[in-house]
Amino acid sequence: MNAAERTSRAAASIRRLTQSVGAKLFTVVFLVLLLNLGFLGYANVRLHRKHLERSTIASARRMNDVIRRSAAYYMLRNDRPALQQMIQTIDEQPTINGLRVYNAEGRVGFSTSLPEIGHVVPLALMPDAGTRIYRRAGERVLGISTPIFNAPSCSNAACHAHPATQDVLGLLDTNMSLSTADADVRAASWQFFFYSAAAIALTLLATGVFVWRFVHRPVRTLRDGTERLGRGELGTQIPASSADELGALATSFNRMSSQLHDAQAQIQFANRTLEERVQRKTAELQSAHEQMIHAEKLTSLGKLAAVVAHEINNPLSGILTYSKLLRKWVERGDDLAAKSEEMVDALALIESESRRCGDIVRNLLTFARAAPMNIANVDINSVVRQCVKLVQHKLDLGNIAADIDLAKDLPPVRGDAGHLEQLLLALVMNAIEAMPGDGNLRITTESGTGGQSVVIHVQDDGVGIPPALLPRLFDPFVTTKEEGKGVGLGLAISRSIVERHNGVIGVESEPGSGTTFTITLPSSELAMAAEKDPGTLQGARVAEVF
Repeated sequence: MNAAERTSRAAASIRRLTQSVGAKLFTVVFLVLLLNLGFLGYANVRLHRKHLERSTIASARRMNDVIRRSAAYYMLRNDRPALQQMIQTIDEQPTINGLRVYNAEGRVGFSTSLPEIGHVVPLALMPDAGTRIYRRAGERVLGISTPIFNAPSCSNAACHAHPATQDVLGLLDTNMSLSTADADVRAASWQFFFYSAAAIALTLLATGVFVWRFVHRPVRTLRDGTERLGRGELGTQIPASSADELGALATSFNRMSSQLHDAQAQIQFANRTLEERVQRKTAELQSAHEQMIHAEKLTSLGKLAAVVAHEINNPLSGILTYSKLLRKWVERGDDLAAKSEEMVDALALIESESRRCGDIVRNLLTFARAAPMNIANVDINSVVRQCVKLVQHKLDLGNIAADIDLAKDLPPVRGDAGHLEQLLLALVMNAIEAMPGDGNLRITTESGTGGQSVVIHVQDDGVGIPPALLPRLFDPFVTTKEEGKGVGLGLAISRSIVERHNGVIGVESEPGSGTTFTITLPSSELAMAAEKDPGTLQGARVAEVF
């Protein structure tokens, strides 16, 4: 297996896996779990941060209150160096990010940053009393501003000149760094992330095992069973290892598969029984058909015997009568010389009637296909010309005009020239007899489709054939001639000759307008090809007919 095939099979496997119910269920569980834990972690971090901020603010307020009280103590004693030293000591705490004391005019009286002392801040820029969070040098800072009120002990002190009517003496502004709280929040966030990742991994592992064991495997087994069932492996059974819906589905599948297997066995048994019954009925029909054919043969034989007896009886009677007459003349010793003319007429009649009997027997032999065929390549145009020469005197006597239109480059046909001549003579003689006064005879030849056949048309404008007779026209003993002028074997013999040459013959006729016989014969090339593949000839014959 090359790399392309391995890649293709791997892609197909991945595609089947991603399209499975188990994979979809696993994906849904993963996304739901991820969203839930993510939202829970985000909410937990926010709550933890708010909790730390509130704790820090509360601690800062307590510290700010202690600083305010300590500052008030030193301020009552007007011990400014001690107050500045306390502020500097407080600034050494890692969480303190700055501390300053403003008087009522906005002047910085004390600060952890000595250059700020004495600096006046506009009242509009003074920090509001309360808490605020802002960023400085990349870290968050909590600012707490506490007003310094004018207490009675302060207004009555000898060291101060603040009147009792002044409520606020100044503002204590303490700034505390939140970097420690933020670090705690980050550490807690990472801990929650790792715990969540571990929980997700464990949950997904348990879910994957569950989905693989209780969903994917049963569904895949059921799918494989349905594919086997679709391939015709009726009776396929799959294990039903659980009592849930999938187990019930597997049980239903096994029951359905068994029922289909039983139904198939019943159908096969019924088919075998039906085949036997069909064979018996076919044998019975074949026997009945053979009996019908036998009866038809007996009927045809009876008709043939009657017609032959009628046709041969008359010439035999004439032969018998004149032969007795001649024998009587000889036995009586009559003068034969004086009766020589009568004897010649009698012998001519005997000869004519004998020939007539021979023609009847020969036609019967031809109809029975007793005469052998001399197969060779035959030029149909030559056969037509020879036929016209033989009946030319009939045409002249009947005042019939002959129109002969022969196609050039006509392919030869494979057959017996004598039989084909007999076929055309029979059709031409029928056409002449259908025009008792005068008329027109038209004989044409042409190539069939693709030059694989030869088509012959024999057309007259005679009396035509009754429509009721057309379906039976080529049956033996069916004739349109008057009684005594034909036995109805000519067209039957003609069709026999055409069929022996693997051709087809058809007729179109309208009473009073004439008749056209059409003969289609396979070319010599097609006939020889048919010897190797009979279907070739059959297809060509069908194409010519339709």
